[in-house]
Formats: sequence, structure tokens, C-alpha cells
Amino acid sequence: MEDMLQRLRLMLGHHTILGIAAGVCIGLGIVANAGLPWLWLLTLLGVPAQMLNEYNLHRFIFHLSPPQRQWQFDLLYRAHYGHHDFPTNRTLFFAPDFVVFPVLVINFTAIWALLALFGADWAFAGAAAIVLIGGGMTFLAYEWFHATAHLPVRKTAIERHVSTLHNQHHFRDFSRWFHVTAGGEIIDRVMGTAIDRNDLKAQQRIEFIRTLGMRPDDPRLVAARHRFADRYGLTADEIARAARA
Repeated sequence: MEDMLQRLRLMLGHHTILGIAAGVCIGLGIVANAGLPWLWLLTLLGVPAQMLNEYNLHRFIFHLSPPQRQWQFDLLYRAHYGHHDFPTNRTLFFAPDFVVFPVLVINFTAIWALLALFGADWAFAGAAAIVLIGGGMTFLAYEWFHATAHLPVRKTAIERHVSTLHNQHHFRDFSRWFHVTAGGEIIDRVMGTAIDRNDLKAQQRIEFIRTLGMRPDDPRLVAARHRFADRYGLTADEIARAARA
């Protein structure tokens, strides 16, 4: 119970979690007010849609090649590189608001427009069901499993399985296992970014794994660490060790 409360306190201390949770509540109100019981079934479509969202963002955006311009690199560092650089830093566990909320708005608008294009007079409520409820709850599940993977807490069998695969992504091969939410590994398998146990045993750990292939003393990394040190509570010793990793 204490382990669960620890994770809940950690999550509820992050404003993107609170924002998405509020979005789920708003979605529940919109769908309930629509008076169309079958709309609740559409929430199920939000689950695989958000899992695809999770995979695509992680693989194709968060793992972009490091930009040369420092301000662009800093954005990517804040979005994801920093989490790989300091994987146990709890302030870096969660997706940043400048990614989460624009993606939410884009997804909601796209689904609403698509349904309206086909003449659905319930388009707004349908978008709420798919994006705000189904997608929002799946995003919260993602953050739960992600935090669990990085915390030294007791885990259920499903949480242990997800943590094992996610740790392979962090500490063996960052080009594998982009999913985090339980059940999302089917996407990695379909997309060719899974790795089986036998292949894993034969594979050497990728060089500079924690810095996504960059030399740990790369000036862009050093500058980003110093820029975000206060926000993330990074000490001078931690920054120095990261540059020597």
C-alpha cells in the first residue's frame, strides 16, 4: 500500500498528470450529457490510439538525432534526452507540458473534425470519448507504468514485465522497446523494435547508452545539464559524473 501511495503522490505532484486527469473528468461530463449510451464504447478506441501515439512520439520525436543548435537541443533534452541522462531523477519521469497538452488539443481537434466531416452530429462528444476519456486514461496508465519502472517499489507481475522491457530500452539498446504501457509491446513487435531474450543475450550494450549514443562530454549535453540543473535538482557532482559516464 505504501508503494502505491508513493507513486500516487509522485504523480499528483506533476501538473501534466493533473491536467490530463481534469481532461478525463471533462470528457466524462461531455459524454454523460450527450445522452447517447453507445458513445461510451468509443472510449475503447482511445486505448490503442493513445498507445500508437505513445510509440510514435517516443520513437520518432523523442529519439530524434541531436540538433546542432543549442536551443533546439535543450527542448529535446527537456522532452526526453534528460530522462535517459538521469533515469532515476524523479522530476524527469513525466512527459513535459509543452508536448502533452498540444498533442491533446491536436488529437481532439483531428478526431472532432474527422467525425464532423462524415456528418456525425455527435462529433464533439465522440472526440471527448475517444481522446479525453479513452486516450486520457491510457496516458495516465502510461505514466503509472513508467514511474513504476524507474522506482524501487514492489511490483505486480505485469509491472515487472513492463519494467524489464523498459530497462532494456534504457540500459541495453535505446533503439528497442519504445512502448511503456502494458499491452503496448505488440506495437514494438509489429514495428520490428522488439528484441527476444536470445538476441538480447548475444547483443552488447550500446556504447554511450545513457546519452543515446552521444559522447557524455558533448558540449550540448554539458550546456543542457547546467541549464536545467536547478529545475531538476542536479548537483555539480552528478553533472560531473554524467560527463565521465
